Amino acid sequence: MRIKFKIILVVLPLIVITLILSQTASYVTAVDGVNHAAERFLGFKISEVRKYAENQWALLVENNYAGRADMVEAAKNAVEIYARSVVTSKTEIILAVNETGGTVMCTSDETLTASDAEKEKLLTLLHQENNGVMSVVIGGQERVFRAFYFTPFNWYVLLTERRAVFYSDVDRITAQTIFVTLAAACIAVVLLVVFSSMLTKPLAKATASMDAIIKSGDMSERVEVVYRDETGALAQTFNAMITGLEAAYRQIKKHAFDAVMAQKREHRIRRIFQKYVPKDVIDKFFVSPDSMLVGDNRNLSILFSDIRGFTTISEGMKPDRLVSSLNRYFSGQVDIIMDRNGVVDKYIGDAIMAFWGAPVSHEDDAMQSVLAGLDMIDALKTFNEKQRELGEPEFHIGVGVNYGVVTVGNIGSERKMDYTVIGDTVNLASRMEGLTKMYHAELLISEPLYNKIGPQLQQERLSARLLDTVAVKGKTKGVKIFTVKRDADDNEKKAWSIHNQGVQLYYQRSFANAAACFQKVLVLLPDDFNAKNLLVRAQAYTKDPPPENWNGIEVMHSK
Repeated sequence: MRIKFKIILVVLPLIVITLILSQTASYVTAVDGVNHAAERFLGFKISEVRKYAENQWALLVENNYAGRADMVEAAKNAVEIYARSVVTSKTEIILAVNETGGTVMCTSDETLTASDAEKEKLLTLLHQENNGVMSVVIGGQERVFRAFYFTPFNWYVLLTERRAVFYSDVDRITAQTIFVTLAAACIAVVLLVVFSSMLTKPLAKATASMDAIIKSGDMSERVEVVYRDETGALAQTFNAMITGLEAAYRQIKKHAFDAVMAQKREHRIRRIFQKYVPKDVIDKFFVSPDSMLVGDNRNLSILFSDIRGFTTISEGMKPDRLVSSLNRYFSGQVDIIMDRNGVVDKYIGDAIMAFWGAPVSHEDDAMQSVLAGLDMIDALKTFNEKQRELGEPEFHIGVGVNYGVVTVGNIGSERKMDYTVIGDTVNLASRMEGLTKMYHAELLISEPLYNKIGPQLQQERLSARLLDTVAVKGKTKGVKIFTVKRDADDNEKKAWSIHNQGVQLYYQRSFANAAACFQKVLVLLPDDFNAKNLLVRAQAYTKDPPPENWNGIEVMHSK
């Protein structure tokens, strides 16, 4: 809220309250005076009527006519005539009522007709014998009156006037008081607006100068000194401050320019190194360079993919065409990995190594690594369509994904480092990619990875099938391997479910029952390699069971 309005809000109530109090005091004094005069005048009239009635009755008594009805009636008529002479306005009425509230005398040509409720209220007031001014409704009209009881006639004599007429002067004073108060308040508002504008003018000019400096950045702007008072001192102080800021601003612009240039150099370095090092790694390095030299053990997903028969493909293509095809292939595959929050570690010839969970980890890294593998296989269809259009050979890939503890960090020498991962988990992922050829599967995942994502498979519309338990070269401990498929049809889902039952029976040494399951799978999927492979094993073990210490592990002697 502007200062001008604050001044008005503070001062105006003080003025208005003072006006209201003074006008209220004047109003109360005037009203009391008017009411007192009106009541005295009303009382004077009613007392004169009373004296006249008493005089008339005294004449009857002195002349011994009090017992004559005609003379009493003549006295009543004389009182009525006198009452009519006292009345000074059309709305003023002198009337007399009997004990039942009936009108026996009235100075008005139009007799006031009171309802039963009005009569009851009137008689109640009359019986109180109050000498003051009273108020009552008669004939639907609110009226004020003074009254006396005249015993000789058994009359209640009332001098009454309409309330609106009786208090007309009071109402006029009320209207005048309200008008004067409102007029004074309006004048006060106008004067306050004028004077507050004058008082806040220097501040408004200072504000305008500040706005001009902010919008234009022109530090040469100065505030005009309007008055030689505190506001003038404020303007001079502001001008001195602007002079100092102008000098500081020139220095800030220089530093800002240097900072922008440094930032541009940093962005240029980032763009260059992002081609070799993941963006998250670079970001972490800029935040904490020293921490990047320390290794870290984490649970990560490791993915290896390889183009099958690449040597044969490369021998049949010209070098420039081969490089062009590889660039298109790597571009699509790398985009998928990065879109799934993965980090491309390195290219190993035609192979891609990637990992999830470092340097930045996400809750769904394990699932994203599997979905990335499936996306890479799906993307290959579009890539091969383009290859066919160009008359080039199609690519076929195998993808192996493992999950487990690895060592991750900058590994190398001071002159050359790689942000990479090492450990048995990495080696197993590489071996699993090689096993995709042996098991005729495009994608293989390890048992630890399957256990990690198992509850989420249905949510992602994925089906998994256990293919075997293998121990890769140089290892004796076996690991179960699974293949995963997206959006399998009903026939495949049924066959894979039976296959998994058969594998469980196989490991329980129930070879005949396992063989029966694999035969059912082949009815649904006649060309299924893995069902055929396990069927042959189960049938062989049915005839010649393995030793008691058999654990179902197949030792692989390939890569």
